[in-house]
Amino acid sequence: MHNAVERAISIMWDRYHEPLSLDAMADSAFLSRFYFSRLFRSKTGTSPGRFLTAIRLYKAKNLLLETDMSVTDIAYAVGYNSLGTFISRFTRSVGISPARYRWLAEHGIPQLARTRTAGPRRRASIGGRLVLPQVDVPVKVYVGIFDSPIVQGLPASCDILEASGEYMLRDVPEGEWYLRAAAIALDDIAARPSMRRPLAVGSHDALTVAVGEELTVDLELHHTGVFDLPILIALPELDSSTPGSRTRHGFARNDRRTNRSSRMLHGAKS
Repeated sequence: MHNAVERAISIMWDRYHEPLSLDAMADSAFLSRFYFSRLFRSKTGTSPGRFLTAIRLYKAKNLLLETDMSVTDIAYAVGYNSLGTFISRFTRSVGISPARYRWLAEHGIPQLARTRTAGPRRRASIGGRLVLPQVDVPVKVYVGIFDSPIVQGLPASCDILEASGEYMLRDVPEGEWYLRAAAIALDDIAARPSMRRPLAVGSHDALTVAVGEELTVDLELHHTGVFDLPILIALPELDSSTPGSRTRHGFARNDRRTNRSSRMLHGAKS
């Protein structure tokens, strides 16, 4: 069954531009539609449809960075029949529109600030020890919380490490959040953003956070595998397009122990 889901994911990566249906994906795995969906979710943490959408949007980011194709042409190239649907899903998942994403990648930005709606003061925090698997190169590790199991949009709070160690997420809103982390090789930061792959990723089950809480959650990363989804959010490469817009870490950010508007890493799967 492990191989059946792996085969279906391989087909998604190869044929993402085609109108793949759930029935077609289930047939590729030689399973019933119902059992395939249940098995797929147990292996990846999400549905086949959402996994396919993540692949399509990841490919769209590649095309925005690496080609001069129009947004309309890119939408059709990655399997969308509606430009409006593509723009809506891209904006919701990445955190900015396709056109804005391309513009920022071309011009660089000093900081991409998050706008917040008015609401109660956010006082919760999540911290713990993050452990990396064995890696042979220096890395930068991005840790953040998201409102979805899929790493998309901008994190509500983010921290950045350069090795195994303690992380801290401050000013966490109350509610249900998903803790995610990804590590990228430092020598890959400035190289073709759309081709980057996280060396390791990590996650934790949904966390219910109440105002005033101080949660301790240890997080162990594993080497990126076939069942890990693409990371869809707007990323540090947007800051690194223009040398003058970078800090020594490759992107603008606030103090390390404060809530960040920095973006997590652009990579293949998480």
